[in-house]
Amino acid sequence: MIPPRHAGTFETLAERVLQAVEQVPTGSVVSYGDVAGIVGTTPRIVGSVMSQYGSGVAWWRVTNRDGQLPAHLLEEARRHWAEEGIAAGEGGCRIRQHRADLDEVAARYEDAIAALGLEPA
Repeated sequence: MIPPRHAGTFETLAERVLQAVEQVPTGSVVSYGDVAGIVGTTPRIVGSVMSQYGSGVAWWRVTNRDGQLPAHLLEEARRHWAEEGIAAGEGGCRIRQHRADLDEVAARYEDAIAALGLEPA
């Protein structure tokens, strides 16, 4: 995790994204767009945050809308998916089969950011 900073900064937005990712349950997957909807940003920003700061969270649980990740991450992601019982296909995981309950993730996210003293987006 990166330390929380002043509201409105990229670091604060990154903290929000990472907090949302941490709420995705084991064995579940969400898309960059799902996280963006919860946090109040764009899928592109979520991808940027994940590429810069995501190594400390369960990054393999966040894919594109088709369940795919960049090729250089697939081998490691497949190991994590197998450990968590997430079915994978040729190009990625089966996101439709393993998508997290987004209302549950959003509620857990709101609790997590409140505990950090951050305002909802």
